[in-house]
Amino acid sequence: MTAYTSRQQQTRLVRGGIKRTGFRETSEPIFINSGYVFPEAEVAEAAFKGENDAYVYSRYGNPTSSVLEERLALLEGADLARATASGMSAVFSALACQLEVGDRVVAAKELFGSSVHIVTKILPKWGVEVDFVKGSDLAAWKDALSKPAKVVFFESPSNPMLDLVDIEAVSEFAHKAGARMVIDNVFATPLFQKPLALGADVVVYSATKHLDGQGRCMGGAVLGDRQFMDHLYIPFYRNTGPSISPFNAWILSKSLETLELRVERMTETAAHLADWLEAHESVKQVRYPGRRSHPQYELAHRQMSGFGSLVTFELKGGKDAVFKLLNSLEIVDISNNLGDAKSLICHPATTTHSKVPEVDRGAAGITDGVVRLSVGLEHPDDLIADLSQALFRLSA
Repeated sequence: MTAYTSRQQQTRLVRGGIKRTGFRETSEPIFINSGYVFPEAEVAEAAFKGENDAYVYSRYGNPTSSVLEERLALLEGADLARATASGMSAVFSALACQLEVGDRVVAAKELFGSSVHIVTKILPKWGVEVDFVKGSDLAAWKDALSKPAKVVFFESPSNPMLDLVDIEAVSEFAHKAGARMVIDNVFATPLFQKPLALGADVVVYSATKHLDGQGRCMGGAVLGDRQFMDHLYIPFYRNTGPSISPFNAWILSKSLETLELRVERMTETAAHLADWLEAHESVKQVRYPGRRSHPQYELAHRQMSGFGSLVTFELKGGKDAVFKLLNSLEIVDISNNLGDAKSLICHPATTTHSKVPEVDRGAAGITDGVVRLSVGLEHPDDLIADLSQALFRLSA
């Protein structure tokens, strides 16, 4: 797989996948039809046999969705991509398409709440064995993958503690165990981390986050090599229906044109806020991969080209202090979404990870004092002023 340079990324984000109609429009058109007609019965027969590239039904594929998928594949350096209705449909379908009774999954403990539900509640009902390891513990990965496995699954950076997994090292363990490695790359975005180039086999995204970045629509994506996509993923996708709506695909295609501009600006501000927060007396710790205080600072610099728009920090006063902070903010909004142009903040223990057992939250470092801040496009000084006045109220 090819990890494209920034210059290539910039052009592909704007020009990738364009298919103009006879009207020669400047903006990509929206095809909201569900079906397609064929000039002859023979053409329809060939289409259903896969002998031509005709569209047959929008659950299978759609010209608008194809623009998004081709643009994402070019950006990621993947053979193929398929857009899905949401990030969780991307995660679930990427796992489900390749698992059956008796298979074994090795996953990092540090997963988003809904991903935890999939691997602890749904997959075991199918007779799939799931073993968990601490994502940052290479020895634990090596031990867990010393016996055969079918799938390895993790996030890096993780939600919400921004823990990292050594993608290159774990991919070697996974492939020796006969496993295909699936990585959720949402927090890094396709701009700052190229999992396929580091040895991953499949990459999933919640396009609802940075890829849209403006709180307008749901979407997801699954990307991989042609063998996986053609033989495992696409047959599952076509027959179970996690496909994205053409309108949402159009929005996401247009959003990609400004992805680099938005995410680089947000990341610059996030790094600035991380420095400011770490110096504040009410803050117990700050997690940001680009800071030397992050326990995997060196790994972050080795496998990431940027460190993202998320900053996680822990307040000394626990849940009461967090709620007082959140309720005192005037610019930053309370929301469980992330990657938005507007800065958003949440308390993971009572929102995104509230269904995760308390003992598991604690093991992942998600205490009642942990706050996840998604940094937007507001001026850094305004965000600091807002956080400053809210933190001041903690001691009032």
